Amino acid sequence: MTDGERDNAPGSAPESDLSAAFVSGRLLERLADRLGGRAAVTAVYGQPVTVGGVTVVPVAAVGFGFGGGVGQEVGTTKTADGGGGGGAVGAKPLGYIEIRDGATRYQPIRAPWRDVALPLSAVVLANALPKVIRALRRRRRPGRGRG
Repeated sequence: MTDGERDNAPGSAPESDLSAAFVSGRLLERLADRLGGRAAVTAVYGQPVTVGGVTVVPVAAVGFGFGGGVGQEVGTTKTADGGGGGGAVGAKPLGYIEIRDGATRYQPIRAPWRDVALPLSAVVLANALPKVIRALRRRRRPGRGRG
């Protein structure tokens, strides 16, 4: 391949155009292609599992993001050139769909703190609140409780 053919090839840039902006742009394109391809329906709804006549389909929330940056040249010399990029994919299980005898139902996966911490804090608050109210009432009454 000659220099002229390489310069005109699709998706390529002349050697002189391989600046941070070009490289970062290509990097972001590649990241978007790879991450976007992974965020599919199969990532949200997992593979069904069937045991004993019951089919379970896992359900998750999936998200992805990416970003990048570029630099630029300062003055007539290439003293400041840069670039960069990154991306991430995340998934959080939400629940599952249960299929049994032709009927389906969604079962959310609940956080354990909701089942323990919230009722416990309600009990503590219910016990402490009357004592706090009595203490505040005593402070507001002049001459009472002071020696």
